[in-house]
Amino acid sequence: MTVKELYRIFDEAIPASLSCVWDNDGLMCSPDLSAPVKRILLTLDVSEAAVDYAVANGCDLIVSHHPMIFRPLSAITEDNFTARKVLKCLQNGISVFSFHTRLDIVEEGVNDRLAEVLGLSDVQTFGDDETPTIGRIGTVDVTTMEAFSKLVKARLGVPALQTVELGREVRRVALVGGDGKDFLKPAIRAGADVYLTGTISYNSMVDAADLGMQVIEAGHFFTENPVLDVLSEMVNTGCPGAEILTYHSDPVTHR
Repeated sequence: MTVKELYRIFDEAIPASLSCVWDNDGLMCSPDLSAPVKRILLTLDVSEAAVDYAVANGCDLIVSHHPMIFRPLSAITEDNFTARKVLKCLQNGISVFSFHTRLDIVEEGVNDRLAEVLGLSDVQTFGDDETPTIGRIGTVDVTTMEAFSKLVKARLGVPALQTVELGREVRRVALVGGDGKDFLKPAIRAGADVYLTGTISYNSMVDAADLGMQVIEAGHFFTENPVLDVLSEMVNTGCPGAEILTYHSDPVTHR
């Protein structure tokens, strides 16, 4: 399986047509599209530490959720940290695929996997005018915010949550992994009892209380990291002979 062949498999399963217009994802860099793929590193973020790990472990390919290159580069020199990562990958024979908003939106992607991990049933999509199917809303057994928060911490491995609790029972859960501050009002319109996301601004949490919506902020990394299992399954299907390594890229110390 070559880099080009494997990218075609990913691109068909997670089509670029789903990406938001402002996004930059897909094939980030490749020193040789015809090179064989034998060892793949999966990571949420292509941090410099992740690149160093890929180099040290002889990886041919990095597959990530967040794009390695998001903003245009005006020069490729070691003075720029993004360009430095690109150079290090090219110098060490490493290609990089990144699948961002298209992986959020696609069926069985970031948000479907998050809903599955949290045990939601009767899962449907919701969103705003630009991305009407990015979020997921589903049903849990009737529970309290306290009990559901404990479930979230246990299932996602989150050391701490920030919440807005209004004393209402929880049955319908809306969620958007990662940065979901823009989907608070769509979650309300979708009929949720609680809105769960990775990060949401303080002002949005204040607004949520005024709007009568309970909120759970569970961490950007923790709400998106389960998608690495999806990427692993895709590699096993599309390139069954490849060795898979995983790098957990969360840089935050949780106490």
